Amino acid sequence: MTDYTNRQIEIMEAATDRIDQHGIQNLTIKNLAADIGISEPAIYRHFKSKNEILLNLLEYLRIEIKGRLKNIKDTPNISAGDELRQVFSAQLTSFESNPAIVSVIFAESIFHFDEKLSSKVLEIMDLMQKYVLENIENGQTNGQYSKVIKPNTLTTLIVGGMRMTVLKWKVSGHKSNLVQDGNSVLEGLLKLIEK
Repeated sequence: MTDYTNRQIEIMEAATDRIDQHGIQNLTIKNLAADIGISEPAIYRHFKSKNEILLNLLEYLRIEIKGRLKNIKDTPNISAGDELRQVFSAQLTSFESNPAIVSVIFAESIFHFDEKLSSKVLEIMDLMQKYVLENIENGQTNGQYSKVIKPNTLTTLIVGGMRMTVLKWKVSGHKSNLVQDGNSVLEGLLKLIEK
């Protein structure tokens, strides 16, 4: 696990805010320094480049998500469905409390020009997909979920449904209740499979 200094976290959060407000194309070291109120050389003391800031930001998000998933996974005597409810409720609450993060995660189409950045975004996406897939496989094995729909298909439906809900919330300017809408989507899908 990477340990970040307070200044590095401040720089990454400022980069996230700049991406959210002005788009990733307006993320420059010069703009970032102005946003924070420090010199450009001060930023370069913490990160070598804009790409290094983005890579570390994505890694920071991955570590945060992984920790959240582990905490939920370690909950004793939780049903498969309740585990999924907790996972998505926690993730959606995190997005709602820091909406700028969504702009970074949904910038993956821009990151495809940089192999390291696209690989890091893929790691984050894979983390959630693998977690959901494992949940569904375990739920089907222990009889908590119906086996009518294959685990890979269910994973795509759940993760895709949540992703669409988050994207809709982002595009609407955060006008809807993300946690409520996401929970509603998840409940609808779980009604199809929970026994």
